[in-house]
Parts: sequence; C-alpha cells; structure tokens
Amino acid sequence: MLPPVSLLPAFLDLRGARTVVVGGGPVALRRTRTLLGSGAQVQVIAPDLHPDLAALPVQVQRRPYRPGDLNGAALAVAATSLADVNGQVVGDARALGIPVNDASDATRGTLRFAATAAQAGVQVAVSSGRELPMFSQALAERITALLPSETQLDDWSARREAALTCPEPQRSSALGTLRDEIRRAMGVGA
Repeated sequence: MLPPVSLLPAFLDLRGARTVVVGGGPVALRRTRTLLGSGAQVQVIAPDLHPDLAALPVQVQRRPYRPGDLNGAALAVAATSLADVNGQVVGDARALGIPVNDASDATRGTLRFAATAAQAGVQVAVSSGRELPMFSQALAERITALLPSETQLDDWSARREAALTCPEPQRSSALGTLRDEIRRAMGVGA
C-alpha cells in the first residue's frame, strides 16, 4: 500500500488555453468534458474515438500521438490503453514543463483530477491523498449536499457588502453576525 501523498490543491484558469488529450476512449471522454467545462480549448489525438467524444466541440487529430504534439499546450492528459504511449506523453510533458495527468497511473503524472463538489459557483476539490477515487467521489457528493443555494449565497454576499460600508463598531458586529450565521448553516460551531 502506498503512503498518503501530499498534493497542492489548486484551481487552474484554463479559459481559452490549449489542452491536449491523447486517447479516444471513455476515460478520454470524461477528461475532455472536464476540460471543456473549464473553458479550455481541447485537442484530442487518437486513431479511434468514442462516438460521444467525436460529437464534442474539440479539435480532433485521428492518428497516433507523435513527439511535438504537446508544443504550446497548457496541460496534457495521457488517456490511452497503452502504457508505453501514456509514458511517452508523460515524459514529453514533463520535459516541456507542462502539467500532465496520466489516467492509467496517476503517480506518473504531475496533475490529478480531483473529485469536485460544485453548486452556485462554489467549487470544492477533494483528494483522498491515496489512489482511492471512489472515496473522493463519495465525499464530493456528500459535500455537494451541504452547499448553499445561489439565493443564499447572494444574500450573504449582499449582507457582507452592506456591512463593509458601515462605520465601526456596526461593521464588526454585522460581519460577526454574518460569519456566525454562515458557520451555523454549514454545521460548524462558532
């Protein structure tokens, strides 16, 4: 059993960035959907494509991966069923300083796709620190159930903005009241 891994939790702004997914199967499809959801431009390189992947707004190169395919990419995903191809993609990306996810062996890449909980603009990324994605996914589902509605978030945001315009001590009092209300709503003690 591998020991827990300490990873840097981070959110990447990939809007308009060129990303490359090597592979055309179900895993490549999931990774491509995730990247498209972040606003990335996705290039898929694979000789064969899952039918759902072919229908997405991506640039497709129906051929095997070649050295140089990652030049200019902001992020790469190795998602083929061939360990040697995935290894080449990972090696090339590392040499170019590009974050890379190896869907077949997360420990080889420099990037892991977290399980996420998202609602009303709030995003929470979850990692188990181990190769236990089903736990991370279950935890993300549990967290999603705790997230407030967009209406509640808008109300809290408006109240914070209003409190910031108040003179002291009303400002501190209003912010303290809001903080306590949010903590109660999230099930956290004051």
